[in-house]
Amino acid sequence: MTGLPQAIGDLSDDDLLELYTADAVAPWLRVNFVTTLDGSATAAGDGVSGSLGGPDDLRVFDLLRRVADVVLVAAGTVRDEGYGPMALHDADVAWRRSHGLPDHPVFAIVSGSLSLDPASRIFTQAPVRPIVLTSASAAGSPAASALAAVADVVPCSADDDPDTVDPARLRDALVARGLGTVHCEGGPSFFGALVAADLVDELTLTIDPTLEGGAGPRITHGGSNELRRFRPAHVLLGRDGVLLTRYVRAPDPGE
Repeated sequence: MTGLPQAIGDLSDDDLLELYTADAVAPWLRVNFVTTLDGSATAAGDGVSGSLGGPDDLRVFDLLRRVADVVLVAAGTVRDEGYGPMALHDADVAWRRSHGLPDHPVFAIVSGSLSLDPASRIFTQAPVRPIVLTSASAAGSPAASALAAVADVVPCSADDDPDTVDPARLRDALVARGLGTVHCEGGPSFFGALVAADLVDELTLTIDPTLEGGAGPRITHGGSNELRRFRPAHVLLGRDGVLLTRYVRAPDPGE
């Protein structure tokens, strides 16, 4: 007996989907991140997360997109990580069809400034018309008019703050469109805003067994000092010592 968790390589895709969707009843907001042992959300030297986690992390990453209604990402992360159009692999499309889902999830991009290029492949080659979630003020700008040709531009501000994207309004706007299973891929500032608004139902966190030792960012930062309690749903062991974890919101003490 080694005391190590179950190896992800021993599990089929169906096994993993059962683990990762247990008790996830829509509306449900999942956040997915990878981190080093010392808490860096990016790898030393390249400033992005893509080189962390390895093939098992990528396998889970694709499966989580497979079951999502919408993939939600802040515009800064879209630019930094080099996102392309939100098109799934053929096997994922076939699975979704067999389960009565549209071929691809919707790609929803959060941008307060609307500094997005309408000619980007994200929009021009999208299999499903993307959504751009922005502030009420920005929604009336020329940039919004240009983006409206290739995406649905949706204002998501609180009534008393038209210059800011309100996370709760954003989540409600997605749910109102029938996009109840929300899969968020960052970035840290947006994750921090979701935490502060107490909207996170689940965190799927891959822990890469490396020490960055530099000034890499945490997976979340923001202005909230209140603790939110989560419980571990599972821990899996990947290749090269990678740990793949799932945490879900713990019930309130009074429940």
